[in-house]
Amino acid sequence: MVDTNGEVRPVWRHFLAALGKMDETELAGRFARADRYLRDAGVFYRAYGKEAGAERAWPLSHIPVLIDDAEWETLSRGLIQRAELLEAVVADIYGKNELVANGLLPPALVASNSEFLRPLVGVQPAGKHFLHFVSFEIGRGPDGNWWVLSDRTQAPSGAGFAVENRVATTRAFSDVFAETHVHRLAGFFGAFRSTLQGNKSAEDRIAVLTPGLANETYFEHAYIARYLGFMLLEGEDLTVVGGKVMVRTVAGLKPVGVLWRRLDASFADPLELNQNSHIGTPGIVEALRSGSVSIVNALGAGVVETRAMLAFLPNICRQLLGEDQMLPSVATWWCGQKSEREHVAANIERMVIGPAYSTRPFFDDNEQSVLGSSLRDTAKQSIAEWLATDGVKLVGQEAVTLSTTPAFVDGKLVPRPMSLRVFAARTRSGWQIMPGGFARIGAGDNVAAIAMQEGGSAADVWIVSRKPVERTSLLPAEEMFTRNMPGSLPSRAADNLFWLGRYIERAEGALRVLRAWHGRYAEYANPEQPLLKDVSDYLDALGIDTAEAMPTSLIRSIDSAVFSAGNIRDRFSPDGWLALNDLSKTARRFHVSVQPGDDATRAMTVLLRKLAGFAGLVHENMYRFTGWRFLSIGRYLERGLHMTRLLGHMSGEDAPDGALDMLLEIGDSVMTHRRRYNVATARLTVTDLLALDALNPRSILYQLNEIKNEVEQLPNAYANGQMSPFYREAMRLHAGLAVMTPETMTDAVYKRFETELEKLSDILAQTYLS
Repeated sequence: MVDTNGEVRPVWRHFLAALGKMDETELAGRFARADRYLRDAGVFYRAYGKEAGAERAWPLSHIPVLIDDAEWETLSRGLIQRAELLEAVVADIYGKNELVANGLLPPALVASNSEFLRPLVGVQPAGKHFLHFVSFEIGRGPDGNWWVLSDRTQAPSGAGFAVENRVATTRAFSDVFAETHVHRLAGFFGAFRSTLQGNKSAEDRIAVLTPGLANETYFEHAYIARYLGFMLLEGEDLTVVGGKVMVRTVAGLKPVGVLWRRLDASFADPLELNQNSHIGTPGIVEALRSGSVSIVNALGAGVVETRAMLAFLPNICRQLLGEDQMLPSVATWWCGQKSEREHVAANIERMVIGPAYSTRPFFDDNEQSVLGSSLRDTAKQSIAEWLATDGVKLVGQEAVTLSTTPAFVDGKLVPRPMSLRVFAARTRSGWQIMPGGFARIGAGDNVAAIAMQEGGSAADVWIVSRKPVERTSLLPAEEMFTRNMPGSLPSRAADNLFWLGRYIERAEGALRVLRAWHGRYAEYANPEQPLLKDVSDYLDALGIDTAEAMPTSLIRSIDSAVFSAGNIRDRFSPDGWLALNDLSKTARRFHVSVQPGDDATRAMTVLLRKLAGFAGLVHENMYRFTGWRFLSIGRYLERGLHMTRLLGHMSGEDAPDGALDMLLEIGDSVMTHRRRYNVATARLTVTDLLALDALNPRSILYQLNEIKNEVEQLPNAYANGQMSPFYREAMRLHAGLAVMTPETMTDAVYKRFETELEKLSDILAQTYLS
């Protein structure tokens, strides 16, 4: 924020002036708006360590980092040069190998590098480029000079978070942002998307390849896929046929031309790379050899991320590009060489010693890095011996003091160390630098606390111009357009949507029965009363324990729905995700607080309203394409099963008193029954309304009718003039029930329909999800 003379940099003056006019209450309200946006959008990262796998809210530092665009232009030129340099190094390592042959790169830094993938040697990537999207961790010293702390060429993360930081920060400072000439980010992503689309044939698809839901940055993978309109796939979604990468969809195998991978390269192909990988696709390397797929970035590109590589880049830059590096790396010495070992040992006070093959900057690797100035004198004396023994595995790096940026802590601005993550994308016109990125802000004065796993936070980066900037958008500017139908639905996504529908409906069915049970329990106060005992036995058979006011099995159904939705975040609206998580949190709160009887009845009513809200969002807002149909089929199938089981258990001649009235209440059909039948509640009228009335959205026949209608719209419902197995079975079930009468609906008939509905689910899986 201030220069070497202690003066506030001009780029900060307008922002600080605006900030100075806001009191603490106003600031708190602004920050709350930003936090609320991130919370509603479901932005998270996954923490490792003691709380392994736990989702944590994105730690936004609300004050952005401001950089003048003239300074940024200089930085951009240096980073573009660096991207070209890294491309040349990767191309040489997997090509002619002249850097090693000419002594510019020690053989050990390639041969002993876990990121060097020997099966990829000699494989020329489709499109002729190894690198397409890279990032750089850069830092500024107190003197104002910038250096590169690390390079990211494996599967760079953070670009999606940078966009979310921007949206959240502008929610907090919308007026200030509008008055400040801040460069937009959309043009950067639009140019990259356009380039990827140009790297595939017309029938090919573009996909983001993710390790899955357990990955720490999974939210970003889903966000980027949704933001750019790409498919989000996991390794199991893909197969290689005849050297071509294909995605399994509900319409069969479809070709994939571009994969933006977000998993480490060695896990991509268990056939030729890491045989223990369960998240890759056998045959991917062979597809690369055939040139049928372009992978961003090329497998093996992470070889240049290693910390020791920084020591050799200056000389390599002069030899390959014929010029010095515009933006230097943090000073690094590989201790596999005698003179370098001696230099590090002699200057240990200002060194950080760490693993040579680490791909992380020292502040992300503080457990394995040793700060020389923190060592006791006796330990310093043994440094030379340590370096002589293990030098080939170690590097010494100059201990850097990062410049600070303002952070709002305890009601005031305080200085905190920061580094910047900046992104570069290869476009049709060459490398383009994102006009921004995100800053990692330390939790305290300790540089090691910059890492978010260590309590650091992230801030938006504003690149500020002195004149108005172009407002860019990912939406096309032309008035003419082509309406493209959504791409084929991956089988895994269809599976998750189908089960999301089933779990939601299962939870609703359980809630309706439990609400009716607790309503009567509040009246009788005796769980052994015949009707209550009968329903308890029914629920026990389904694994629902009425001894719990809010049963654990109900929580599990809702959690399963959240899990299924989490696996398809790229296809799930933020509103739907927010509603589903709100339902889950409310159910968990009730699980530990409600009491049987009236209290539980009220709680069930609240949850049913929230479920209805979620169902309404899905019904009103979700595009009526294949994914919606699978979710709907899941709901109809589960509702049909629920009503079939209930009627089979509670509508028999031996059912206890009050069972038929309870059935109508559970089926939300009390008023309809009164209007349609001029008689008291009877077994035949209840059966007619809840089993055979095609106009009642709770009846079994209604569910089968809707399933039949949706199946007709699915891919390959007809193949070679014949119905698919699933369509045939759905039609048979519908016709079989449609010709029944209330008198013929016996316990045995309900049992048969229950079995056949469960079989229908298996046939759907065999037809579309295998």
